[in-house]
Amino acid sequence: MTSPADPSKMPDLLAKAETLVEALPYLQRYAGETFVIKYGGHAMGDPEAQRDFAEDVVLLKAVGINPVVVHGGGPQIGAMLKQLGIESTFVGGLRVTDAATAEVAEMVLAGKINKEIVGWIAGLGGRAVGISGKDANLVLAEKVRRGEPDPNSGIERHVDLGFVGEPVCVDPTILTNLASDHFIPVVAPVALGADGATYNINADTMAGAIAGALGAKRFFLLTDVAGVLDKSGTLLTDLDRIGIDALKKDGTITGGMIPKVDTCLSAVDTGVEAAVILDGRIPHAMLLEIFTARGAGTLIHR
Repeated sequence: MTSPADPSKMPDLLAKAETLVEALPYLQRYAGETFVIKYGGHAMGDPEAQRDFAEDVVLLKAVGINPVVVHGGGPQIGAMLKQLGIESTFVGGLRVTDAATAEVAEMVLAGKINKEIVGWIAGLGGRAVGISGKDANLVLAEKVRRGEPDPNSGIERHVDLGFVGEPVCVDPTILTNLASDHFIPVVAPVALGADGATYNINADTMAGAIAGALGAKRFFLLTDVAGVLDKSGTLLTDLDRIGIDALKKDGTITGGMIPKVDTCLSAVDTGVEAAVILDGRIPHAMLLEIFTARGAGTLIHR
């Protein structure tokens, strides 16, 4: 026979019960759906945040949602390159990747980081499987070609980024098979090209392409900012293409946020119901966004 609850703890217990009741319609709505989660390199450094993220992913799977994790690792790649004495240069936010850099990037992404995330999830009772875009031809890549103005003439010139790719075809069969067998796929952003070379792909871009190919219910882009902010610093919680174009035009959306919203719009255009830009540093930000009426980030929809 269990002891009666301590009356002093009843308010906390009731608050927990109310939270579960609030979550019920969302649990019913999302059961059986696919969520693609891009987990960023900058959000990986804090052990407590790592555990929060893994707890969220395991919980999603436990309540009948199919999470697919696509991770980055730029800071970790940079640290390894520095340790090995290999210098990095960037063009338009993309790392110029020669053969040596590509080898290090694959080692860090598909090896160290991928298996660390699998380990975090396994440590909390989840069944994760680490793969990359190479496995089962999940992603076919094509070499990225970029131009930039010549500093002297101002004329645009071609810049060879080396083994930097972008996804041109996604076959999600391996992801759907893993999900149906109750596994959580964890995907590293490297893929083969038609030329047989291995390409490093921007993790945001890869996650968005995978989300579109899966027709995901939600695409979560976890980053190190709260979301899209207006000029007074207030979070904008609901946007579509028309609103985003206006915010770009008036200078509200600038810099690194532009490729993030563009990735979200591309995912929505190719079959995702909605994309969300979230601050991955907030404990359980995904759960707040999914299972409460208030939300926690910027929702981007058609």
